[in-house]
Amino acid sequence: MLDKLTPEQETLILFYREKWRKIALSTERINQQQATKAVKEIYKLCNLDEPEVSFCESPYEAMNKTLPKLERLIIQPLNWNFLQLRLGISKFFSAQKENQIDNLALRHPSDIHTHIQTTLYFQFISQMKYISQQLQIDLADGIELQIDTNLTELYRQLTEELEEKYDSNFIPAASFCSYCSWLDFWTSALNYKGDQKLLPIFQLVAQSCGWIFPYQRVAVVCDRPTKISFDEQNRLHAEGEPAIQFADGYSLYAHHGVTLPEKYGKLHPHQWQPSWLLTEKNAELRRVLIQGIGYARIIQQLQAVELDSYQEYTLLKIEKEIDFEPIYLLKMTCPSTGFIHVLRVPPDVKSAREAIVWVNWGIAPEEFTAQT
Repeated sequence: MLDKLTPEQETLILFYREKWRKIALSTERINQQQATKAVKEIYKLCNLDEPEVSFCESPYEAMNKTLPKLERLIIQPLNWNFLQLRLGISKFFSAQKENQIDNLALRHPSDIHTHIQTTLYFQFISQMKYISQQLQIDLADGIELQIDTNLTELYRQLTEELEEKYDSNFIPAASFCSYCSWLDFWTSALNYKGDQKLLPIFQLVAQSCGWIFPYQRVAVVCDRPTKISFDEQNRLHAEGEPAIQFADGYSLYAHHGVTLPEKYGKLHPHQWQPSWLLTEKNAELRRVLIQGIGYARIIQQLQAVELDSYQEYTLLKIEKEIDFEPIYLLKMTCPSTGFIHVLRVPPDVKSAREAIVWVNWGIAPEEFTAQT
């Protein structure tokens, strides 16, 4: 009877999570021969007829070029939930929760299952889902801009599906990677013997494919990105270049997890102009611009108004409406070096002294100097 995971099993959770995360985020070119075999194996396992497999460089190319050409073959979309039912994945997870796994008995199955799920699956899939959602939103916006009354029903269908939730009619290979991490761990660490067909086929798909658009008679497989960049918190991020780049030129710009239009993303934040804040209508983008530009440049170029001063501190206000509430700033000048530092303070402060007390967590400047 298994009461809890051993230290070795705990380590294996992290090992398999990282192993399949690296595969999911791979930027290596796919092997089309292996990818064709993988997709056909999945269809076969689901008792579906063998599809025609077509390839493209990116999801954008799939929706705008490849799928329209294959419209005659597109009879019915096969979404991920449908394939899950065919493959019996839901049954696999139910078996874990109900302690019905072959050759494995857990005294507290729900607790251990929750622990593994939190440590292995949720932390893994959250990043994969985030990336997919960013691409999904960007692609949906791109298609909306191109819609014409003469375009086929296919475009309407694709657009609606992409605007829905994560489980719409495309399957990122990361979905297979997440299940591979599960199956790999249960098989290797907990001696799980069931579903022997699933793991090798899922591994083949995860290692051979990018995004998959599955239909009844045709499956379109996208190549992987040529580049994916993150910040220290694993959010999509790059400065002056795409955070995600595909071989055909389709790219996505992002700044610490916020998707940027190309006009901002292609420039380094040092090149962003404070004047853009006056015309940008999106509040989240204004926040990113403010963060990237910095208050020091903003007060210099947008002509901040001085409200009060106290010793080396100056309380300023940006008169122009560039945020959801008025911007009040405390400008601090170092007496010895002349270095200027600027911090935002609440709009209800009345004086420079009150602002520095707020910055110092309620400590008056003379008290703060004494304590320092």
